[in-house]
Amino acid sequence: MFNLLFYFGKIYIIEKQMIKSFKVITTILIIQFLVVNYSNAKDKEVKDCFEKINRATFAFNMALDKVLFRPVSAGYRKLPSPIRYGTSNALNNLSNLITVPNNILQGDFRAAGINSARFIVNTTIGIVGIFDPAQALGLDRMEKEDFGQTFGTMGIGEGCYLVLPVLGPSTVRDSIGSLISLSGGDAWYNITVKNDTQYMKESDYYYSKITEGIDFRAKNLEALDSLEKNSVDFYATVRSLYLQDRDRKIKNLKVKTDTLDDSDWDSLEN
Repeated sequence: MFNLLFYFGKIYIIEKQMIKSFKVITTILIIQFLVVNYSNAKDKEVKDCFEKINRATFAFNMALDKVLFRPVSAGYRKLPSPIRYGTSNALNNLSNLITVPNNILQGDFRAAGINSARFIVNTTIGIVGIFDPAQALGLDRMEKEDFGQTFGTMGIGEGCYLVLPVLGPSTVRDSIGSLISLSGGDAWYNITVKNDTQYMKESDYYYSKITEGIDFRAKNLEALDSLEKNSVDFYATVRSLYLQDRDRKIKNLKVKTDTLDDSDWDSLEN
């Protein structure tokens, strides 16, 4: 009897998250309909409207990186490679909870199907995503998507460039996309932070985001160190790279951003 109640409890929670995600998708589709006339707007240079504040925040982030994130990431790099690969795989698997709804919003139903199948296979057979058996089944890993990218495909401009404390580079558009993730668009956030369930804890969400940031930093230790060393204006270089990376992802270009490994600049925001 207890097992039956436990099972139906899990089904109920999943259904609630699906309804919330459906509401978010419906809202964004309405926004898309309202802004469709802007979809053919010419590209404009992203303005750094708050440059003084952004530079001060950037300096704070760099100081925090030197005393905390870089040393921790360097220690993370010393872990056995199977642990690091498994952690990275599990984090990538979780990202599908945001990627799939955005695949649907962007009309890429093929990618939505592949990413959904990858999530199911890797969560079950792959033990919560630590392993990637979906790859062996021909379900190749695809690019991550988020609500900021979806807004970009709608033709909504970036707005001003921002540097967020701890989180790093962003834009007004991407920040709004992140708020949508925290307002029902991210099933992982919903079942860990917003809902008090017996299956997941609030700390699970924050642990996953911190680990995601460390994983990204560890992958790019040498690249970012070299970039800082060889840049006349490191702030301007990071801004340029971030905006290039976001533009590449919105346009689904098969070009790798210079100096970066494979992850997202905005990995902590979503």
